[in-house]
Amino acid sequence: MGFQSLSFPKFPTFLVVLVSLLLCCETLKTQNLLRGGSSLSVEDASDVLTSPDKTFTCGFYGLGENAYWFSIWFTSSKDRTVVWTANRDRPVNGQGSKVTLRRNGVMILTDVDDSVIWTSNITSTGADRAELWDTGNLVLTNAHGTILWQSFDYPTDTLLPNQLFTKSTQLISRLGKGSYASGHFILYFDNDNVLRLMYDGPDISSVYWPDLDYNVFQNGRTTYNSTRIAFLDETGSFLSSDKWEFRAFDVGLGIKRRLTMDDDGNLRVYSLNNSTGSWMISWQAIMEQCKVHGICGRNGICVYTPEPKCSCPPGYEITEPGNWNKGCKPKINITCSNSLQLKFVKVEKVDFYGFDLNYSTDTSIESCKKSCLDDCQCEAFSYRLNGEARCYTKSALFNGYRSPTFPGSIYLKLPVSVEASEPNDLNGTDPICQDSIFVMGSPSMYDTTGKRVRWAYMYWFALAVGAIEVIFLLLGWWFLYRRHGVPSLVEDGYRALSSQFKRFNYAELKKATKNFKEEIGRGASGVVFKGVLADERVVAVKRLGDLYQGEEVFWAEVSTIGTIYHMNLVTMWGFCSEGTHRLLVYEYVENQSLDKHIFSSGFLGWKERFKVALGTAKGLAYLHHECLEWVIHCDVKPENILLDDDFEPKIADFGLAKLSKRGSYSSEFSQIRGTKGYMAPEWALNLPITAKVDVYSYGVVILEMVKGVRLSNSVVEDGETQESELTRYTRLVKRKIQCGENTWIEDVVDPRLNGKFSEKQVVTLVEVGISCVEEDRNKRPTMDLVVQTLSECETESEVPSPYNH
Repeated sequence: MGFQSLSFPKFPTFLVVLVSLLLCCETLKTQNLLRGGSSLSVEDASDVLTSPDKTFTCGFYGLGENAYWFSIWFTSSKDRTVVWTANRDRPVNGQGSKVTLRRNGVMILTDVDDSVIWTSNITSTGADRAELWDTGNLVLTNAHGTILWQSFDYPTDTLLPNQLFTKSTQLISRLGKGSYASGHFILYFDNDNVLRLMYDGPDISSVYWPDLDYNVFQNGRTTYNSTRIAFLDETGSFLSSDKWEFRAFDVGLGIKRRLTMDDDGNLRVYSLNNSTGSWMISWQAIMEQCKVHGICGRNGICVYTPEPKCSCPPGYEITEPGNWNKGCKPKINITCSNSLQLKFVKVEKVDFYGFDLNYSTDTSIESCKKSCLDDCQCEAFSYRLNGEARCYTKSALFNGYRSPTFPGSIYLKLPVSVEASEPNDLNGTDPICQDSIFVMGSPSMYDTTGKRVRWAYMYWFALAVGAIEVIFLLLGWWFLYRRHGVPSLVEDGYRALSSQFKRFNYAELKKATKNFKEEIGRGASGVVFKGVLADERVVAVKRLGDLYQGEEVFWAEVSTIGTIYHMNLVTMWGFCSEGTHRLLVYEYVENQSLDKHIFSSGFLGWKERFKVALGTAKGLAYLHHECLEWVIHCDVKPENILLDDDFEPKIADFGLAKLSKRGSYSSEFSQIRGTKGYMAPEWALNLPITAKVDVYSYGVVILEMVKGVRLSNSVVEDGETQESELTRYTRLVKRKIQCGENTWIEDVVDPRLNGKFSEKQVVTLVEVGISCVEEDRNKRPTMDLVVQTLSECETESEVPSPYNH
């Protein structure tokens, strides 16, 4: 295509001359390039470069009263999110500062006193222009279009689509909200060619991702490709030479995205909602935020309450209120020189990662205590009972976290004079990641009020300048599109991504289910059909009912639930949102639901029943305390507990309460309140809905597993009164226990077991179940406490009951 066919408007000669002069001035409004010898001034808000498609803007952005950074940001995002900063650790003054492209090809940022704050190159490059491309890349080129410098080679905390991430680059988080300064969390290629996340704080450096419990190859990585290169493409797929690959949940073209190393230590992909200008998390590296190292500082413990927060252990206090980077300090210091009397305070389900002085197995807790007492460097010890007794003495306490699934406790060495006892729970203070996890848009970063706007043109020039500007934009677009396409990567180790989480279209799900032919389940939320995908995976496809048609709610919740993973939760493989169709695609669990095994001929042995009870508790504890967001299931029942080939339970339909616009106390919420017989009393009483509704339902389920019959629907008549079978059952059991009757166990256990069960496990399950179905929800335990209680008798053996005849 030639340029001869383009017809230019005929303007008066004097207008053309004036416009030509304007093009040679320091800056042209809404331009995408800066010519050699020109500058951008901090004092003029309109002194910026704008990419041809208006996606990105480059210029000065202020924070606070008098601090400015030369940055690139998303033009149309709600808070104009910054993606690159030249002088992130050295802000400049709001007056007199400027960035200049010198005639020798060096771009330089100077402060009000002309001191050099940042420069693109030290020596001359011959660049005669600086351009901002549609990709968000600021480039310096010569007259031949050769790139001599580009911002893509120097990322700060964000990687944009098609921006290469290499062995010589890093993503470094911001220090915190309201600051552009370099923080403590880093994404980088390690010396073994593997991408890692590291906390690099004032006291320690510690790698925390990928999962430290597995080696490189178990994490699906490879060390054999030394190219060390990765990138996020325009569809939302990430490819890396170490074989790490993932897709954003909304994979596809036409969506503006960014990969950001957040200041809470998590790596996330954000997708921009064009209509609202807000950001939505479409992928993140770490599901359990407390597994990020360093977030609570020295001695600090990360706890879920239910959102992640920091807390100080017994005998410690926060070092600097409001700043968890400084962590906690002991109320009384222990040194080798003082002769304080010492004691140990146990904190259950808490561990501090790393800094092990010694490690021993098959040792008693007393021996472990002695090892710590005899070593002046020892500050605490971790004692675990996980198949074998393990003792870890600690020289320092970093990376503390509390988890209901952790099989041990930490024992703090403290002076006897310090008042500290084992807490029932750690009360977290000062949320550490609520802003970055739950808020879709970034906080407001900039305040440009009061900046002086200079009008450079008179109104009678507007038509001429506007017409010429349009022509330049069209030519620029054509030039950039033809010359700067998507990079073609042919490095070894790259391959197409086959992610398990994807967006399906309605036609392929209709085909997979043979036009929704085989129904395998039905509930208040919708109907479930069996299907087979094109890749031969067998799936369960849930077609959501009319209650779940809200577009905004659907997208927000799929972005959360699609990233939740736990072995005791059914895995979501994808979704469909097309027209009025809303479908969720889950893994298909072959062994059917729990009700088929305890209420019918499909008999389940005691060992499997206890395994189901414990696994279900772990899944609910994860939803309530450890996952990305606090999710209440709201419909826990045997039909929603599926069993795999190993009889490991998998909870289905988790999160549908959130998909159904989980509210505080609205009537809408009561419309999807679960299944009669398993619903907590607070539903009927219109009380605020909390995680304790799931605890109640779980209690009904485990009591039914012990008894082997439904306790949720039967109603018995007693004279003129009626009471539910569950109420009658719990009342009789309580009475027998209080009266000291030894045969009550025989009365509550499924007779089909023929006495083959563990008495201790039966007693534990019944006691837990009764406490879970208390009418007063404050008396019900939390699910992490249930997990702890059941885990303590997990290894009990089955013995014939002496009461069985």
